[in-house]
Order: sequence, then structure tokens, then C-alpha cells
Amino acid sequence: MSIESENFTRSLPVSAEFSAVLDEESYRRVPDDWLIAVTDVVSSRKAIAAGHYKAVNMAGVGVISALMNALGTQTLPYIFSGDGAAAICAPEDRETVADALARMVAWTRDELGLELRAALIPVADIRAEGYDVLVQAVRVSDAINNFAFHGGGLSRAETLMKAGKYGIAAASAGDRPDLTGLSCRWSPITPPHGKIVSIIAEPDKAAEGRFSDVAQRLLALIGMQMAGAGSPMPKEGPTGTWPPEGLGLEARAMRGEHPLWLRKLGVYFWTLFSWFVIRFEINMGSFNARHYREFTSLNTDYRKFQDGLRVTASLGDSELARLTDFLEGERVAKNLRYGLCVQDSAILTCYVPSVTSDTHFHFLDGAGGGYAGAAENMKS
Repeated sequence: MSIESENFTRSLPVSAEFSAVLDEESYRRVPDDWLIAVTDVVSSRKAIAAGHYKAVNMAGVGVISALMNALGTQTLPYIFSGDGAAAICAPEDRETVADALARMVAWTRDELGLELRAALIPVADIRAEGYDVLVQAVRVSDAINNFAFHGGGLSRAETLMKAGKYGIAAASAGDRPDLTGLSCRWSPITPPHGKIVSIIAEPDKAAEGRFSDVAQRLLALIGMQMAGAGSPMPKEGPTGTWPPEGLGLEARAMRGEHPLWLRKLGVYFWTLFSWFVIRFEINMGSFNARHYREFTSLNTDYRKFQDGLRVTASLGDSELARLTDFLEGERVAKNLRYGLCVQDSAILTCYVPSVTSDTHFHFLDGAGGGYAGAAENMKS
């Protein structure tokens, strides 16, 4: 990663409370000569309906891990959207980012059987259309920050990508991205009572600045105003079974010349060892099993902001009814537009550069459609 990117990202003010994403004064303007990298899985709803939800999420998180590995840093301003991801980078990183995206397009096609769209769009072109790209850092835990985006720029970038503009073509077959650290070993997160609800809420065009107050009330309704509050993740961390459902996907993410069956065999035994260590809380050297599980919960990306709220919550029937009544009332009042996707469980897709460091990332999405489902429902 270029020094310019590092300096800009590290200079961003870090908000301790998630509700700060609603304060426009907390954002910083992304430089004009920077670029937006954006991706999504084509026909993701159809793939999820066919049971390929883990593969769809793997493609989205894979973009983030491929970019971080290619740039050699974790201080990359990014956002995960369930069936895709977006990030911003300095012009000095253009070639590296474009190459990583091209490799991800090819890998997603060859290994996951999915079509990944990708584009790299200049921020200046977005601003020329009347949109802006603003970013701020938000504390997730003592170890990592998340990023929030405002100004409509990232959403506009997605629209341009889907229209076929600024596209990144697939790399040659065999040009694999570096997906070191990408995994999906944890069992689905199933709340003991209620449902997993994926929520997208964006300001209506007629809201005239009222969205911030409405969004504050929405966060309060689902208990997500304060730092670490409202997470559907157990505080003690997720659980795992063996063999994990994502074993084959993790094997496909591994680099090397070995055939797939041999990579699967290696993941098979490594995940057995990992499951045993975590299950019986065996500490090895600087690795503390209980601490790792607890930080997995703390480092989970269950709420974010990209021109609107995107959150995953665990709600009982009465809470869900209150939420739906609230959202529908605000929609009728032309304060927001929204989409919900209600499902029985959520899944984690992870980027773990090192198990001995607390800087591991965990991306949460609903297992029955998630953010892609909520976005589709918002359209209707």
C-alpha cells in the first residue's frame, strides 16, 4: 500500500460510538484523484436460493482479503455488502488493486461457479456527476476499526458498475488472488429466540435532513446505539462443528499447485486440529483459545453505514413487529425507504491474517438472503 493511502487512512478521526456515522461533520472528504473499487455477485439472490449462500459471502469477503493481501496492509477503507464489497485507494495503488480485482473475477468464476462484477472508478468522475465520497473510521474493538461512507458516491459507483462502465476483466485462468486468511469455519449463528433480521434503511429523497433523527430512533429501537451493543453474536464467541460446512470453499481459496483433493485433505486435518483446540480451550504459546473466540465476537461486522444503515440484528417476534411498524410508518412519512430479510440464522465469513493477533475480521450476513435479500426487498 502506498504511503499516501496509509497516511490518509491513519489520519481519519475514529469514532468510539457507532451512532457517529449519522453525523456528517465526522466524515472526511476522499481526495479527488483516488479511486473506488467495487464488486458484486451477479444473480446473487438466485445463488442464495439454490443454497450457495456461503459461496456468495466468500466472494464478497474474498475481495477484501485479496486487496489487503495484495496491498500488504489491513488499513484499507472498505465495506462489505453481503454479495460484494467496496474499497477506496490512492492512485499509486491503481495497478495493484486492478490486478487483485481481475484475479478475484477469475477465481470466483473458476472456483465458485459465480459471476463477479468488478469496477475501478475515479472519485473525480463520481463528483462530476454530483455525488460525493466521504469516509470516517468507526471503532469496532480495541484491535480494529470499521469504515462508514457518506455522500452517495459508493452507491453511484455500484450503479455505474452494473451498467457495464469502468469494468475490470477477468485475469487469465490460473492467475489466482492471494486469499491467505480467508475462511468460513464457524457454525451458523442461530438465536435461541426469534430471528436474524437483515435491515437496510436509506433516506428518502424527500427526507430533507430528517434521516439522522429517524436513524437514531431506529438504532435505539434495536439496541444498537452504543459501542458493542445489539450484536447477535454470543459474547463468548461463536461455536463450531467439525467438519465445517465451508471446508471445500476454504480449500478452493488456498494457493499452490496441489490438486483440489489434496488441498481439501489438508484443510480437513487442519480444521480438525483447530476445532479440537477451540472446543477444549487449549492454549498454545501466545494463542489463547478463549480470548480468540471472545475477540471473534468483538470483531464481528454486524452494523455499517453506506449512504444508509445496514445492520444484522437478532429480534423476537414482538421486536420484529415493532421494527416493521416503525419502518413502515417512516416510509409512509417519506423519511426513509427500507428493506428487510428475515431468516433463521446468520453466517460468518472470516479474514484471519494471524491467529495470534487480535486483528482478525469477521463478516456477518443472514443465511437466507441477508443484505442482498434486504436490498432486493427494498426495491419492491
